[in-house]
Parts: sequence; C-alpha cells; structure tokens
Amino acid sequence: MAGSGLSQVDSNMAFDDLKRLIHGKLVEKLDLTRVGDLEGDSLRREIRLVIEHLCDTENPLLNRSERERLIEEILDETFGFGPLELLLKDQDIADIMINGPKHVFVEKGGRIERSNVVFRDNQHLLQILDRIVSKVGRRVDETSPLVDARLPDGSRLNAVIPPLALDGPSLTIRKFGSNPLGLEDLLRFGAFTPEIAMLLEGIIKARINTIISGGTGSGKTTLLNTLSSFIQPDHRVITIEDAAELQLQQDHILRLETRPPNIEGKGQITATDLVKNALRMRPDRIIIGECRGAESLDMLQAMNTGHEGSLTTIHANSPRDGVSRLETMITMGGVELPLKALRQQFAAAVDLIIQVNRLQGGPRKVTHVTEVLNMEQDTVIMQDIFLFIQDGIDEEGRAYGHFEATGVRPAFMDRLEAAGVRLPSNLFANRVLQG
Repeated sequence: MAGSGLSQVDSNMAFDDLKRLIHGKLVEKLDLTRVGDLEGDSLRREIRLVIEHLCDTENPLLNRSERERLIEEILDETFGFGPLELLLKDQDIADIMINGPKHVFVEKGGRIERSNVVFRDNQHLLQILDRIVSKVGRRVDETSPLVDARLPDGSRLNAVIPPLALDGPSLTIRKFGSNPLGLEDLLRFGAFTPEIAMLLEGIIKARINTIISGGTGSGKTTLLNTLSSFIQPDHRVITIEDAAELQLQQDHILRLETRPPNIEGKGQITATDLVKNALRMRPDRIIIGECRGAESLDMLQAMNTGHEGSLTTIHANSPRDGVSRLETMITMGGVELPLKALRQQFAAAVDLIIQVNRLQGGPRKVTHVTEVLNMEQDTVIMQDIFLFIQDGIDEEGRAYGHFEATGVRPAFMDRLEAAGVRLPSNLFANRVLQG
C-alpha cells in the first residue's frame, strides 16, 4: 500500500492533474478491478473516505466546493462512467456524440454544440465503454468493433472502435431519462395539437394498428412511449427491441431483447425469432421498437392475425416512403413474395401511419397523421387526416408553421365508437388548428 511517501502537490496544481494523481493513488491502494462486481452504498462510503484522506494529503488547501467536486468525479471514475456521468446527469442534453477522446458534442434544445468534457486518451474512453457494455452482456473488441447497448437509465448507446473508427472510439448516446415525456409535455412543446392528441389516444384505446415513421432523432421512440400510456392496464404487452429503450408504464409488460452472436459466431437471436416466439406467448399487443429487417413481415402477419393495436416504428421521411421502406426491408430479408402481395399484407395489417420529423433548427413535429385504406390495383391508397405545414424559418433558424385538419373523416371511426371512444363531431372539419 502506498501512504507515507506521497509527494506534496502545489496548491495551484491544475484540477485535472490533481484528480489524475489522486485517482492513481486510489488505484494503488485498492483492487479496483473488483469494484464493478460489488454493490451497496457502504462500499461507496468506504472508498469516499479513502479519497477524502488522499485529497487532504495531496492538497489540503482546496476549498470546500473544489474538494467536493474532486471527490465526486473520482467516485464517478471508480463506480460510474467517468466524464460521461456529468453529461448523463444533465437533463437538458438529448444526445451525446463522442468522436474520439477529445471531441465531445451534445445536443441541447435541438442544437448541437461542443462540450468541454474530454477523456484522457483512447484507452480511458475504451475503459469506460467496456464498463458500459459488460453490464448488459455485450462486448466490444477488435473482433466485434460495433456494439449497441443500453445504460442503466435506459439510454441507448452505439459505439464503433478502431480499426473501424480512425480517430479513436466513437460513441453515440441517445438519452432516455427515468421520467419519459408524457402527453402534456409533447403538447407543451408543440409536437401536435389537442385535436391530434384526442385522435391518438382514441386509436390506441380502439386497438388501431399503427406505425410511427420518422428520421433519426425525430422523436419516434418518445412518441411510442407516450402512446403506450393509453394501452389498457389489463392487456398483455410484449415488446421486442435490439437495445431495450422503451419505457412503458403498464404492469403487464414482457420485454424481449435480441442477442448478437458470440465470439464463435453462434447463439444469435434475431427480432424475427422473437416475434415468432411472442406469438406463442398469448400477447394482446406486440410492440417492436423498430422494424429493420425480415421481422417486418412477421409484424404485419401478427397485426393480421388477432393482435390488433400493435405498434412499431420505422425509419422513413414520409408515410409513402414508409411503405416503400418496409417492402425493401422484407425483400432484403430474403422473403420471396411478389410486390403486390407484400402491399396487400401491408394494406390489410396497418391502419394508421404517424409521421414525425425533426425540422430545421430542432423542433420535432407530427407532420402527418395518415390513414391506410386499401389497395387499388398495385397501389396502397392512403389519406391524410392531419398535417403540419411549414411556413418559414424564424430569426433563430428554427422552422415554424401550422397544423391543419384536412376535412377527411377516418374510415375506422366505427371501430373507435365500438370501443367507446367518443370524439367531437367537428374534430375533422377542414380548418387550421391552434397548436
């Protein structure tokens, strides 16, 4: 153990240098390789006492706030995710983007800005990454340099390491707090209007099969979480995801997560495997976090075979693009079906597409609420019920516009009424909505 021979440090030593020195002394005193396996506040308190002693030994002239900050950051290095902890605790940050140890960017209020948080070097960043992925049974190394994982708070992480990432490990974290945004939050942010909210609540209660379509960072998962709050509490819901990030509020939830192959290339469990198995588990509804491949066809078939009210998301820029993307994913998944047959499956299974988009400057809007009607020859017939029309860009570079009802009354209104959903008679009247 180190103790008596600690060198004195000048009181004006740079904060980071002092932190590095004390953390190094802590490593000498303790077997930190075991820390990740130990639980409990008592262990954290014991190590805190050691750090406090080291602080007093190395620099007794630190003021109270500097000393407390130093102790907390060293505890984060020891028990948590090091410099990441500061960003993860910031409720205003939606996304964290790390391009190597010295280039860290965050998204706040829809805008991307550089953070003053940095890592010591590539090895430091790799250590933090390994600590994250090992907690959820994933691995990242030269044989598996790509990884999807989740943090304890549900935030989603994607990482790419060298040799694929040329400038050091690259991490992208989509944050999901412990308190997901609710309907009132999205209304306050202007994502949609009260009229649209009434319809969205009604379609969930009436078990209308729905796809949420949108680009990266447009708010698909946030909207899916919000809509799920309207699911009846006695319904058995099965969720299927690559990296679990949904935060459903019901009691009767069964969460399933895919599994990548092991180091020998075996043991992979795909979303298709999980969808097929979920059908044997007596679900009332199936929710796929995101359709990305051949499981899209299984999802459509589930919607067609008594699992009404199922939900999923898809990457697409418009409702019509969403149809094309599903067709492409199913075809690329090795399913050999004529295009017309695929479209018939889609038209029979899906009732509604909700399109969300992240507009210039950051605002996220529900831009289309579009009903899927039927097939006419080789074309899927759809009709817009509500739209967001962009009017321009303000002085701050943010897009603005208005919502409008198109005057179209949905064909599934009888299903809403049969489910006890009563909507105002003028809800769909053609007009500009106040949002």
